[in-house]
Amino acid sequence: MKTLRRYVWREIAASTGFVLLALVALFAMFDLIKEFDDVGRNGYRADQALVFVALLTPARTYELVPIAALIGTIYALSKLAANSEFTIMRVAGLSTRRLALTILQLGAGFVFLTYLFGEAVAPSAEDLARRLRLRATGAALAQEFRSGVWVRDVVANGGDGMPRLRFVNVNHVNTDTSVVRWRIYEFDEQMHLRSVSTAASGTYVRGVGWNLTDVVETTLPAIVASDLSQTSQHTEVVREPNRLWHSGLTPEIFGALLVQPERMGAVNLSRYIRHLAENHQRTDRFEIAFWNKMLYPLTILVMMALALPFAYLHVRSGTMSFKVFSGIMIGVIFYALNKLFSHLGLLSAWPPIVVAVLPGLLVLMVALGALYWVERR
Repeated sequence: MKTLRRYVWREIAASTGFVLLALVALFAMFDLIKEFDDVGRNGYRADQALVFVALLTPARTYELVPIAALIGTIYALSKLAANSEFTIMRVAGLSTRRLALTILQLGAGFVFLTYLFGEAVAPSAEDLARRLRLRATGAALAQEFRSGVWVRDVVANGGDGMPRLRFVNVNHVNTDTSVVRWRIYEFDEQMHLRSVSTAASGTYVRGVGWNLTDVVETTLPAIVASDLSQTSQHTEVVREPNRLWHSGLTPEIFGALLVQPERMGAVNLSRYIRHLAENHQRTDRFEIAFWNKMLYPLTILVMMALALPFAYLHVRSGTMSFKVFSGIMIGVIFYALNKLFSHLGLLSAWPPIVVAVLPGLLVLMVALGALYWVERR
């Protein structure tokens, strides 16, 4: 039985690898065609487009693994059935339960590699690709408004022992993660404006804070609106060539505002969700993206289970090409379901984990129903 298990693993792994390579190459060609439309604009060269597409390949690979596992498993099992090898395996004692366990064991290995690839390689490569492209075209990171990016930041101790609320505006974020043209508005608990600061630029010092240059801070006194008596308090203006500014904001948080949540790694998503929660802002979209990120590799197991009934269909029930085509259509439907439920969950305020689980659960139910049907025949 161990020999049969290894043989099945080898056939499925080889087919899945071949399908994955073909799909990645196909999507890379589409990406390259799209990039060539911009070649020649703002000094963007063909070799830079090739590097950009190459760096996008890990992210594409991560997205395509479940579909490749589905098509590869269908092809491998259909080939075994067409050559009567599967019939011999069943006579030798390979039950449906053992076959399912064999496939899921291989699938667990795929899941581990996909998790590793999706967290350690894909986000970093895609971020580097985006920065290299922006640098090649001489652009800064995109802005949300004309004034730039706005971020809310809560400070437990504003210097006088009282919590403060900051609204930070930066004009744009450079590809080296330095940030240009800062405006920082700081309020007290009663939402009274206490200070306005500007800075020409800022670079992040990991674990310490932001090193701001050409800082001008205007401090406003705490005056009660109903108090009409004369006061000695006055506005103060402080100018500093450099200032170390402590904040929970990081370049990753600024980047999160400018990058689709689906393109971020689970670790960065988790940090940004925590930052939004601490600042009492909505986290729905990012939580859905986080749970999709955590559960997406597990869909490999669902897809491989869905391919299992194809092994029990006799060759007269459909040609090899029809079965492979069926696998492709199932993969497309699953991809569409994922997108559909993500949007529906966001609009209907469904729990994020439910939104992430539902598509895979529906496909799993279809797989179990199909397996039950072919077993009863």
